[in-house]
Amino acid sequence: MSVKVNRRQTLGIISAAAAASCTPTANMKGADAALSNDVFRHGVASGDPQKDSVVLWTRIETNLDSEPVRWEIARDAAFTDIVRSGEAFAKASADHTVKAIPDGLDPGAHYFYRFTARKRISPVGQTRTLPEGATDRLGLAVASCSNYAFGFFNAYEAIAKDDDVDFVLHTGDYIYEYGADEWGAETAKVIGRVHEPANEIVSLLDYRTRHAQYKRDAGSLAMHAAKPLITLWDDHESANNPWVGGAQNHQPDKEGDWIVRCANAIRAYYEWMPIRNPALGELPEEYWRTYVFGDLATLVTLESRHTARGEQVDYARYQTLLETDEDYEAFKRDVIGDPSRRMISEKMEGVLSAALAQSVATGEPWRLIGNAIPMARMLVPDLVGKGYLPDPSNDENALDAAKRIAWLGKHELPFYTDTWDGYPAAREDFYKLCREAGASDLLVLTGDSHSFWANRLFDGEGRQMGLEIGTSGISSPGDFVESGFDKETAETLDRAFAEELDEVLWTDNFHQGYVRLDLARDEAQAVYIAVDNLLTPEFKTITLRTDRIAKKGGTVDYV
Repeated sequence: MSVKVNRRQTLGIISAAAAASCTPTANMKGADAALSNDVFRHGVASGDPQKDSVVLWTRIETNLDSEPVRWEIARDAAFTDIVRSGEAFAKASADHTVKAIPDGLDPGAHYFYRFTARKRISPVGQTRTLPEGATDRLGLAVASCSNYAFGFFNAYEAIAKDDDVDFVLHTGDYIYEYGADEWGAETAKVIGRVHEPANEIVSLLDYRTRHAQYKRDAGSLAMHAAKPLITLWDDHESANNPWVGGAQNHQPDKEGDWIVRCANAIRAYYEWMPIRNPALGELPEEYWRTYVFGDLATLVTLESRHTARGEQVDYARYQTLLETDEDYEAFKRDVIGDPSRRMISEKMEGVLSAALAQSVATGEPWRLIGNAIPMARMLVPDLVGKGYLPDPSNDENALDAAKRIAWLGKHELPFYTDTWDGYPAAREDFYKLCREAGASDLLVLTGDSHSFWANRLFDGEGRQMGLEIGTSGISSPGDFVESGFDKETAETLDRAFAEELDEVLWTDNFHQGYVRLDLARDEAQAVYIAVDNLLTPEFKTITLRTDRIAKKGGTVDYV
């Protein structure tokens, strides 16, 4: 969910951080190799796989306008069986990043790759292609919300070490745009992870510098070297809560033209991520993909920020105008429910419809949606009226967050209007499209909220559309704790959302980590994996929950 830069940080986090070591060292070979390599400081990465090709990525340290970089991909770690090799160029125009896309690879095969420049060899990376034909299993890690200021990317390291993960789906907020004195500043100063550059990022150089900083994290280096990445972006890759005409965290009088800033963000993203550049005739902002995993599953990633999204509803603009129950009903119907406010573009809809229909026609058991923001209906329940929270209006010391959530619950309003809850008509359009393609059995894989979720999805007429599996942040803290609620109250809020909302089966606001989705032909598992520490590189993983999922009739459900 969207971050407000003035949200409080908890004293518990700061106190723990003050006692933590501030001089971590990586304990992984690949990360060590990159951190000590004066040419390949940002390691290696792979991603955007297809059945016969994959993107290989690195960056070199150089002051030249262009410098050759050799690449090799092999079947073995010793590179005695090299299957493709070539030369690319690290150009200043692309911030000296390098991409190679070897083709003619075997489907479903595991490979090793490396780069060479100035007689220095990069760390060795591992990657794989998409399977073709009969496929019995798939392990997909779902990751989101990696905020450098709030802690070490230990969950990335956990993903790197997870042998059951074949590919990583990153659902967005891969970087954050805030300045060094904004959200996360107190924690960052204590643990030595202050954002670079110090200003909120706006220019192309700013975005490049921020990406470079995130890529130097040891956990990030390890994950990128170990697993191929599938990505979509959310808001913080550009600025908080963007829409096609601007963003909540963009002030034109201070930060210039939004179109220019957005273009800077997108360009840096393409440079620094292991993804294919736009093909001829494609716009950079049209960043969506379809991945087919043999005869087992199809994954479609959504672009929901820069090609169609209407402006978010700002409660502050309307709150003084809302007095009666009729006012609120009209507000929910005509403003929040305005059918002209889109989420995804018509072109994106065409790609989605075709991919889902093809998946159904070929008999694949699973249809996955890579989705940046929560999709389930999570209108805030009446937490005061139902006894979960005391009435904050009777407490002069009540948190602003308590007053806000009480107001939202009294009128059953969305917790945030930036999620699909803020675009209910667009959500119905999405469900209708999927239903017409024969796909009412979606597994929607979601990030953004900094919480884990196990949700059921229903359309406006009560027809089940599938399940939503939501991952917590890699390091971004949960909203209830971050808003200043004590642990007991935050636990109560988690419980209330699960007990009172029809579409929420379970949620956890306390942990950071990732979800591993294990797909077999007849059943799937969603495994919610947390890390116990962010404030130093030392950590343990905790399996919070495992849900079994099976096909039931024309949809999917928890077993």
